[in-house]
Amino acid sequence: MTTRFWQKCKQYGPNAAVRRHLTTQARELTMPYPDIVNLPFNRSSLPTGFMLHASPLPQDALAAHWVLLQGGNLLLNEKDQGLQLPEGELPPGLALTDQPLAFAVWHGRQVRAVTVPVTTPLPAGMVAEPFNAFRERIPPGLLSIAATGKQLLHWQRMSRFCSCCGGQTSQLPESWGKQCPGCRTEHFPHIHPCAIVLIRRGDQLLLVRKPEWAPGRYGLVAGFLDLGESLEECAIREAKEETGVEIENLRYVTSQCWPFPSQMMAGFVADYAGGTIRLDDKELEDARWFTIGSLPALPAQRSIARYLIDRYGSTP
Repeated sequence: MTTRFWQKCKQYGPNAAVRRHLTTQARELTMPYPDIVNLPFNRSSLPTGFMLHASPLPQDALAAHWVLLQGGNLLLNEKDQGLQLPEGELPPGLALTDQPLAFAVWHGRQVRAVTVPVTTPLPAGMVAEPFNAFRERIPPGLLSIAATGKQLLHWQRMSRFCSCCGGQTSQLPESWGKQCPGCRTEHFPHIHPCAIVLIRRGDQLLLVRKPEWAPGRYGLVAGFLDLGESLEECAIREAKEETGVEIENLRYVTSQCWPFPSQMMAGFVADYAGGTIRLDDKELEDARWFTIGSLPALPAQRSIARYLIDRYGSTP
């Protein structure tokens, strides 16, 4: 690799280079992606001035930035200058059934996330933009703010009761963790690790398709980590289980927070080692080899899958 980041690694040493690179990136108003450290949904993609709090904030009486989630959509104001988070008082006409969660501060105002019932009509000037829309209209910074709120709302809902004794949990101070007053068990946000792998065979890529994806769109082999497994072992197993293909020369590339609802995607590149495609039709609709230059519709650029394809699809 010859990127500026890796040149710094050689000059200053890995740890110093990472700190220096992240500090420099944090000062920039916009960050192009994909990049090894700033894929959307990762914290380094959060915009300047955004401060995630260590625990839920008491709601103040001031105006706020609103992360409004409706089904799989993010509700945004459509302005001449682009899509924006609603700001100020809660937009009129949005009847809420849950209490908003104040989880951060951005430019001196709280950022609050809340779920809007799917039957609620949208106020004038507001649009519902899917998180996984193929058209990438949401700026990476706003997408990352909304994803953080989405993941924290999911955790707040899932952690109301203790999984050990069933008692109602209470918030730990200065933490997103919870504690059961009865059995004293502490619980912290559940993050589910996954491996995702780009498999290459000469000038071909092995791509897979799930039935729920947009028509014609293909992606990469991926799956959840099993007990007692390393991420590398997970990638090898998933390739074999889903497609019947064996892989070798597995290399870790990068990772991405994937808040749907709370995954961590560890990205790998591997070479084909043997086997013919044998489809796992419980998960996949199709799997096939595509020649570079004749690829089908691919995942959106915000995803680690697309980063792996774009960055390593034709690199030996």
